[in-house]
Amino acid sequence: MGTDTNGLFTATDIAGVTLRNRFAVAPMTRVSAAEDGTATATMARYYERFARGGFGLVVAEGIYTDQAFAQGYIHQPGITDDGQIQAWRPVVDAVRRHGARFFAQLMHAGAISQGNRFRDTTVGPSAVQPKGHQMDFYYGEGAYRMPASMNEEQIADAIEGFAASAARAVAAGFDGVEIHGANGYLIDQFLTDYANRRGDQWGGDTRRRTTLVRAVFEAVRARVGTGVPVGVRISQGKVNDFTHRWAGREQDAEAIFGTLAEAGVNYIHVTEHKAWEPAFEGGRDSLVALARHYASHVPLIANGGVQDAARAQEVMAAGADVLALGKVALANPDFPNRVRAEREMNAFDPAVLGPIANIKPSELAA
Repeated sequence: MGTDTNGLFTATDIAGVTLRNRFAVAPMTRVSAAEDGTATATMARYYERFARGGFGLVVAEGIYTDQAFAQGYIHQPGITDDGQIQAWRPVVDAVRRHGARFFAQLMHAGAISQGNRFRDTTVGPSAVQPKGHQMDFYYGEGAYRMPASMNEEQIADAIEGFAASAARAVAAGFDGVEIHGANGYLIDQFLTDYANRRGDQWGGDTRRRTTLVRAVFEAVRARVGTGVPVGVRISQGKVNDFTHRWAGREQDAEAIFGTLAEAGVNYIHVTEHKAWEPAFEGGRDSLVALARHYASHVPLIANGGVQDAARAQEVMAAGADVLALGKVALANPDFPNRVRAEREMNAFDPAVLGPIANIKPSELAA
């Protein structure tokens, strides 16, 4: 191993949970659960490969949090009842037996739900037509449905869904919880100016639009206690609006990251198309650098386009503590072991995610 990669293999700590190195697997929707949302043996084998390949942390794909409006995709896993808890346990065990840590990402799809076995309607902060179209590789077709504006009871139910599912995740054996506040899903919809046109406590300027994410974090923290890491994922771009940027630029970054730091989150997970590039046109700092500036003492996980150790070091130099890898991890589930041994990386094959982005037999090969 070249001396320039040593820092990538140092241990780090997130709220008392020690990661053996700085490599994480990013959450990636793989629509491979059973129809009733229970995790499967295929999923256990899929996640186990990353742990066996040397990753210090694996973050699960987005897991829906209630039996109302949270589910976003057909064959998405949930954690809303005892059966789903039981189904997750062998998946968690498969990851942890190889020395990796496993965090559950909790997700409410909100207005961009395109497959929900509990409801045939959608909700969001406001009755605003979502941009873009449903994703065919997640069994979607056509435009998103027009959501109904959530009332106070529905918002309270969504918050409770996150809290109750966090407790179930701990019961299933997960080491930590990540609140999905990114990529255009419900919490991100509340953060987004054009999606959130509310005039009550849940809307307004950027700082007021952070009310929901803070309420969700506080509810989760109250339910799981201080011994479980609880983080939040944040992005500018969305699955249905890939090039979106915060209109307030650095002021928005200060409001969002500052609020999360003030709330006491255990980590922030930022994701961009290319994590090292400036967050705003004409600017200098990446989203990672802005998060480090406005949440100076909060551990940071960074995701977005990192393909090799050199780029990983660049993003860490900007302020990241852990690098979350997506497509390159799919092509190289043993990425950390390859870096350590200075072995060549496999190229990513887009066929893995098409025509449906479910787990393929080739991904389970030894």
